[in-house]
Amino acid sequence: MKTPFLQKSISTAALSLSTIAAFAAEDRPNILYIMSDDHSFQTIGVYASVLKDYVKTPNIDRIAHEGVRMDNCFVTNSISTPSRAAILTGQYSHHNQVYTLADELPAGHPSMAKELRKNGYQTAIIGKWHIGTQPEGFDFYSIMPGQGKYENPGFMESGLPFDVKHAVRTQGYCTDVITDKCIDWMEKADKNKPFFLMCHFKAPHTPFTPAERHKDLYKGVVFPEPDNLYENLDNRPILKSVHNKISGGRFADKTLPKEDRVKDAYQEYIRTYLSCIAGIDENVGRLLEFLEKNRQLDNTIIVYTSDQGFYMGEHGLVDKRLMYEEALRMPLVIRYPRRIPANTTCKTFVQNIDFAPTLLEYAGIRTPGYMDGRSFCTSLTGKEAPDARKTAYYRYWMNFKGYNIPAHYGLRTDRYKLIYFYGKSCGTKGSIDKPGFQPVWEFYDLQEDPHEMTNQYGNKKYEKVINELKETLRQAQEEVGDKQ
Repeated sequence: MKTPFLQKSISTAALSLSTIAAFAAEDRPNILYIMSDDHSFQTIGVYASVLKDYVKTPNIDRIAHEGVRMDNCFVTNSISTPSRAAILTGQYSHHNQVYTLADELPAGHPSMAKELRKNGYQTAIIGKWHIGTQPEGFDFYSIMPGQGKYENPGFMESGLPFDVKHAVRTQGYCTDVITDKCIDWMEKADKNKPFFLMCHFKAPHTPFTPAERHKDLYKGVVFPEPDNLYENLDNRPILKSVHNKISGGRFADKTLPKEDRVKDAYQEYIRTYLSCIAGIDENVGRLLEFLEKNRQLDNTIIVYTSDQGFYMGEHGLVDKRLMYEEALRMPLVIRYPRRIPANTTCKTFVQNIDFAPTLLEYAGIRTPGYMDGRSFCTSLTGKEAPDARKTAYYRYWMNFKGYNIPAHYGLRTDRYKLIYFYGKSCGTKGSIDKPGFQPVWEFYDLQEDPHEMTNQYGNKKYEKVINELKETLRQAQEEVGDKQ
């Protein structure tokens, strides 16, 4: 097997002079980056899933219909704080030093926001921050302390002491309030300068609380189930031992037999979750309407994504973290008619560390040398860039702290996935070691087994492929400097 992970063009590190000149010759675009927390691709209309006939996301779908839907966007570390840091810095966890939920982005660390600001952009972040330290590189911030609250949330704002005691309480439902703040900031922005706005919704993160107006939206609806909701885990030691099962969560009636409990909990989970999504989509519509009314729609790059994927009952799970497809894969739709053809689908492999280089390229800014990511602008035109990813490298560091999930790393290709559950803390904050844990390898043929229900590690049929993938994985770690 070839080692495509290592194929790299010099264009990864810098834009060509001709590309820079092309962007400089036109008005630099505004950038509206919209990100929800734990929004699964399975619950967005343009991503076909078992729930496709029940999901109502016309405004998010509009972004895709008038732009591009990315089908192979993968997170590098499927948990909130590390993913947010990776997006902002364009770096893997081992380079930005944000490994787990217990870490904070170091003060003074370089970021996409700083690059845009020093190149003339007005910058703001509004909503969920969850990276700990005071935001840097933003002209304005209004962020929720920690996870924030669904109802009448508080916001720590620029110009006030950076302390939860000085958070400004705002009446209303969090998704509505965040959108109000974003629209207010855009209205006041200097019309002679481009803006970069990160609109970060708290929803649909647990406790999955919808707005009052949406609480009965799916009342009485019976949803179809994923094929692996009732998966037999007798030969799956990792999955069998984790604690993020739908059968033990807040929706589970523990007086019911297990299968009935899972069935009942799944229905209530999906009903509540989709009701949260309705509020997000409504507010995405408000943002689009504002830009349209102010004649800024076509000169604004609009991104909609989530900080990672999320389980909707697959493998009997909720939450994220594990490197199975539903947590690894992020939704990503982008609208920018000047550069991206409408109603297109892109299957190029991209990761969340690639967002920053891509947006910087559209702004006419070279990718800084400290970023691990690479721009995928070329792929959005329908062409294949010479340095386009052929694999995705993943590493979850937060060992056993949270749902009893061991630390692991792995590699995904277009057909295969190799995962190594090593189960060591490696000195990271928020991790614990469990003496006696035995490492586990898992291997999946995604073409034959798209739901990842059969671990083929040890199957002689795949012995050659597995050995080649192990070498590709080793080289990938060497390439990205992940040596722990």
